[in-house]
Amino acid sequence: MKVKTILVSQPEPKIENSPYFDLQEKQRVKIDFRPFIHVEGVPAKEIRLQKVDLHNYSAIILTSRNAVDHFFRVAEEMRFKVPDSMKYFCQSEAVAYYLQKYVVYRKRKIYVGKRTFSELTPLIKKYKDEKFLLPSTDKLKPEVPQILNDLGVNWKQATFYKTVISDLSDLADVYYDVLVFFSPSGIDSLFQN
Repeated sequence: MKVKTILVSQPEPKIENSPYFDLQEKQRVKIDFRPFIHVEGVPAKEIRLQKVDLHNYSAIILTSRNAVDHFFRVAEEMRFKVPDSMKYFCQSEAVAYYLQKYVVYRKRKIYVGKRTFSELTPLIKKYKDEKFLLPSTDKLKPEVPQILNDLGVNWKQATFYKTVISDLSDLADVYYDVLVFFSPSGIDSLFQN
């Protein structure tokens, strides 16, 4: 059976040299992009209910670009001026470079892991006297709290944003040969819709 239509559960890429466009051209397939999930920020009021006071933390652990965006959004909502002495522990280089959108990139206060959270642990262990805040999603991987507890550092996790299932009711009578997913949440979204 020849594949003619593909639905990708992600937003359409903004770059022109995306492999999806090459696939469309070379294989003559129709590719539609539709995010099955999206991220919504948690209001500052709810974060206060989690007993989070940003003044109490000297280091922030950032696992994604969403974590960066929502940490600074919440800081602004709470009228918290992020001090220059704040240390940032970024899971990957991509997250560290994205952080430049909000802070001046200085090597002495931005610490970068390779790709996975466990690769960031030697850096966190080196600064175990800091008070760490982990701004994260409501669907945090269970290995992250386990690793931080094993390190014996002073840390707190707070839900700054939530992964929400998108409304796909307009796709009820549409058929595709292939569906492409990038996370278990996308599959949950398909079944709930």
